[in-house]
Amino acid sequence: MFGDLFEEDSSRVSYNQYGKGKRLKTKALEPPAPREFTNLSGIRNQGGTCYLNSLLQTLHFTPEFREALFSLGPEELGSLEEKDKPDAKVRIIPLQLQRLFAQLLLLDQEAASTADLTDSFGWTSNEEDFLDLTVAVQNVSGLEEALWNMYVEEEVFDCDNLYHCGTCDRLVKAAKSAKLRNLPPFLTVSLLRFNFDFVKCERYKETSCYTFPLRINLKPFCEQSELDDLEYMYDLFSVIIHKGGCYGGHYHVYIKDVDHLGNWQFQEEKSKPDVNLKDLQSEGEIDDPLMILKAILLQEESNLIPVDQLGQKLLKKIGISWNKKYRKQHGPLRKFLQLHSQLFLLSSDGSTVSLLKNCVLQAEFSFQRNDPQVFKTLTSESPRLNDRTSCPHWFDINDSKVQPIKEKDIEQQFQGKESAYMLFYRKSQLQRPPEARANPRYRVPCHLLNEMDAANIELQRKRAEYDSTNNEFELRLHMGPHYHFLNGALHPISQTESVWDLTFDKRKTLGDLRQSVFQLLDFWEGDMVLSTAKCLPAGLHVYQTLDGDDLTLCEIEIANEEDIFVWNGVEVGGIQIPTGSDCEPLLLNVLHLATSGEGEKCQQLTESPQVFPSNAEVGSVFTALAIPVGAIFLSSTERTNEGWTAIPQEDWRKTFREQGLTNGSFVLIQDSSNNNNSMLTKQGEWITTVNETNWIQVKNLCQSESEEELVKIPATANTVVFDIRIKAIKELKLMKELAENSCLRPIDRDGKLLCPVPDNCTLKEAELRIESSLGLCPGKAPTSSQLFLFFTMGSHIQPGTEMEIIVEETITVRDCLKIMLEKLGLPGDTWHLRKMDWCYEAGEPLHEEDATLKELMIYSGDTLLLIEGKLPPPGFLKVPIWWYQPRGCAGPWRSHQDQTNGPPPQGGVWGASATQGAPGDTYAEASLCYLGDIEISEDATLAELKSQAMTLPSSEFFVPSPAFLRAWTVESKRPSRLLRINQQQLREYKLGRRTEICLELLQKEENLGPQDVLLRIQRRLPGERAYGPPVDLVWDTARGWTAGALQRQVADCCSLPVEKIEIAKYFPEKFEWLPVSSWSLQTTKRKKKKKQENLQGAPYYLKDGDTIGIKNLLVEDDGDFSTDRDDAGKEKQKQLALGGRKSQEALRGQSSSVVSGAESPGRPQRPEASLSIHVGSFR
Repeated sequence: MFGDLFEEDSSRVSYNQYGKGKRLKTKALEPPAPREFTNLSGIRNQGGTCYLNSLLQTLHFTPEFREALFSLGPEELGSLEEKDKPDAKVRIIPLQLQRLFAQLLLLDQEAASTADLTDSFGWTSNEEDFLDLTVAVQNVSGLEEALWNMYVEEEVFDCDNLYHCGTCDRLVKAAKSAKLRNLPPFLTVSLLRFNFDFVKCERYKETSCYTFPLRINLKPFCEQSELDDLEYMYDLFSVIIHKGGCYGGHYHVYIKDVDHLGNWQFQEEKSKPDVNLKDLQSEGEIDDPLMILKAILLQEESNLIPVDQLGQKLLKKIGISWNKKYRKQHGPLRKFLQLHSQLFLLSSDGSTVSLLKNCVLQAEFSFQRNDPQVFKTLTSESPRLNDRTSCPHWFDINDSKVQPIKEKDIEQQFQGKESAYMLFYRKSQLQRPPEARANPRYRVPCHLLNEMDAANIELQRKRAEYDSTNNEFELRLHMGPHYHFLNGALHPISQTESVWDLTFDKRKTLGDLRQSVFQLLDFWEGDMVLSTAKCLPAGLHVYQTLDGDDLTLCEIEIANEEDIFVWNGVEVGGIQIPTGSDCEPLLLNVLHLATSGEGEKCQQLTESPQVFPSNAEVGSVFTALAIPVGAIFLSSTERTNEGWTAIPQEDWRKTFREQGLTNGSFVLIQDSSNNNNSMLTKQGEWITTVNETNWIQVKNLCQSESEEELVKIPATANTVVFDIRIKAIKELKLMKELAENSCLRPIDRDGKLLCPVPDNCTLKEAELRIESSLGLCPGKAPTSSQLFLFFTMGSHIQPGTEMEIIVEETITVRDCLKIMLEKLGLPGDTWHLRKMDWCYEAGEPLHEEDATLKELMIYSGDTLLLIEGKLPPPGFLKVPIWWYQPRGCAGPWRSHQDQTNGPPPQGGVWGASATQGAPGDTYAEASLCYLGDIEISEDATLAELKSQAMTLPSSEFFVPSPAFLRAWTVESKRPSRLLRINQQQLREYKLGRRTEICLELLQKEENLGPQDVLLRIQRRLPGERAYGPPVDLVWDTARGWTAGALQRQVADCCSLPVEKIEIAKYFPEKFEWLPVSSWSLQTTKRKKKKKQENLQGAPYYLKDGDTIGIKNLLVEDDGDFSTDRDDAGKEKQKQLALGGRKSQEALRGQSSSVVSGAESPGRPQRPEASLSIHVGSFR
């Protein structure tokens, strides 16, 4: 009947089963949740069905419609069981609607499903018995005014607007009006919230205030008005609300519960009174079981509880069971509940019990009669329930969720983005029979009652089964008498009797668990202690003793499949057991030199597992191996010479946990009696001579004089830097004081000293190659919490001018800037920091001055640049503005002296082609003239940027409005990307912190669409190698970026036949022209289909602002598009390339004659990288 809503759970673990190993337990499928405190059911959203759900709830809460639907029997509708028969006449839609309404009334679930209903009618609409009035919202204050405009006011035809009478065939004065002729029992009013703006050509939602009354009199709007006023009165009972805009949103509904089917009280007022049972006992009322049971049920959220749990809660509350206290006088608990059916509602199978609704209210008010503010419902604020109009019960039904609301909450839906969309009124004279009040079974057909009763029983069974399964978990009991303590951990004596599996209810207490274990272990004598344990590689370890027998297993945080050690709490097998996480045993792999039969060390490593407490000192390994003293190397990976870390002698007193060792880590022990054996080769054999090793070159850069300037120290990838430094000081014969105040710094191939290397690193960890050069320099290396930084002033980095500084990684950008300014002796606060990027140029500024260097991912060895100029506030851009003047720069333009791209030429003008290098001798060069900087928010629009730029000095040019300006980004001193949408925020353009913008003056307003491309077209002058002035062409690419489409657009613009023109794109950086023609890519053997041409891709890469040359084939038909200027540009490029090649050869000759060293540091070479860039459309 319910499809796969309830899946069978075939797997279950029996209680108190034992056995070795794990058992799998499938988690039961959770059944639908029961109804919440309102006792009303919602409808699940299938995805976009919120409007349908609101309409269905409105129909459901229209009792007359619901009962009329239920009155249709098999004679009118047929039966769902016969729907698959070919000759059967079954009306599936009303049958499914009957089942849905029965579920909403009777089925105990939080939300019903409309899947069967929507499948039955396929989303087709049917006529309704409601009269739908569509009323205007725009420029109307409320429903009464809209109806008055429609049905009271007359439209008069006179003067110049006479009415043509068809009878007399002449223009006459007339009046037009409308009236309501017949009034239905139910009235639907649709509010025209969604309109169309013909000025902006877009839809919008009307969110202005629109009032509607809870009761309305339609007499003024009716044709007949002689009836009694009550015949025209209507009461509001449903409001469908739309939340969102005209292009999307969500619907929910406010509904008046006419039959009082729901529990109308608010969530904050729903909390049950905390009945003090001690007060009851002191008053002698504990002898009355009715008072006790009602008090327990009132404290339950849903007033519903299994009968078995009711007995347990009674025992917990009064300290004595039902059988001992009341059974002799009142009989069994279930029988007592059945005898008092006027108070308690027992389920049909006798498994659950709840208080009747009227008893709930009486009990709550009786318990709170001394403090009426603790619990109050809206019914207490209104007159008697028998008064039909005085106690409206309203609910907000939002798909699955149902919440009570007050009648005054409807006023909040008069206006705003969440406002009323449809109104439903019912005649005030419609009376409901008394037997329908709070009776969801009223007029429901018997077959649906039986179906819902059976479904509720099945739901209760499923929930009870799920509750039981979901609260059971597995425990592994480790029996202490069957364990012994060996090598720092517990190990089982007998595999079959040491571990028992127990399935237990986690809602029970620790005392219940202890009692169950006592019953299972007949042999146990004395005290029993339960402790949490864990199986580790070294064995079983005991952690924490469980205390608090009155606490549940959930409260003491016992997890599923927890290991519990059962013992006396002191010793196992006569040995005291260490417990706790501090002394957790670690199983380590210890490597050391084997001992020969004569007691001498041989050249072969042996590996042995050893167990140590995690809080033991690292130096204890010498005691365990009977080695007096030596060296300790640690590795967390595997037994190779890679990844070993030497432990200084002062760290031997640290624990294994402090050194970061875990189970399976490796420890290498070197006996100090063999000093030559200090390193391993890749084969794992010991090195005995220096000639067998690689080396590191150390140069003396300290001020102390020495006989030697360079020494070579034997080393491998795993040699510790501290050992290299100490040996270098000894061999250089320097002062011993340098051991405490010196460091090693790598020297790159240009002779620059890099960041100091920490002493505790190996060469591999420091990423140093064998046979590399290190400089022994004065000063300590930075600690693990410090950063070694280079810094310099200005964006042009001169080799050898960087200064050095050591700061804490937690220092802020502001404090770091102050320290650098003090070292440079610079005053003022108009400076900011930038990080040097991978191209050795000034990168993005460090905007977050209160952020730490660590948070901004600044690392040791980074170079920071001090740039003059204060950064704009967060969320603002400082944008340089240029004037793009296609026909030369006329006017007193001032110079821009501090641009990232470099200062412009004298006079503030960057010379550039007006069309990105457009050719032609007759066309004057364009210019970019600097206007100034503007500081603007990233949330501002492009139109606001243009408006602010218009306030800058712009010579004699007059700009009527921002719409007469075209904005481009500036790259390589020429216009690059077109910014086309004036109302788009600057943030959406992703301009970046160093973007510059140029503005171009237009002759008229421009509104480019998303598919429009702006091109500069120039016609070639006949008989000359030159072009005429450029003309803007807007090409609509909606039909594709093909060469044919572009040729047709250009031909139409030039009024020439398309077959008599030839076009080419100009590449100004190469001074080359590329003819544009239809083309297709070569196809592979696998792909026979040709790839569609697209001028956005290779080889044209067409974009906004590109220059297109046009040749008239009627005048000249040669294929040459170039100009004299192009020839000169190519020749200049060749000369520059040849000069660059010669200078590089000269530099290589100079560098070959210079001995490599640290005497002449040069500019660091940029790292070589292979780049593969895919250029798409970024318009």
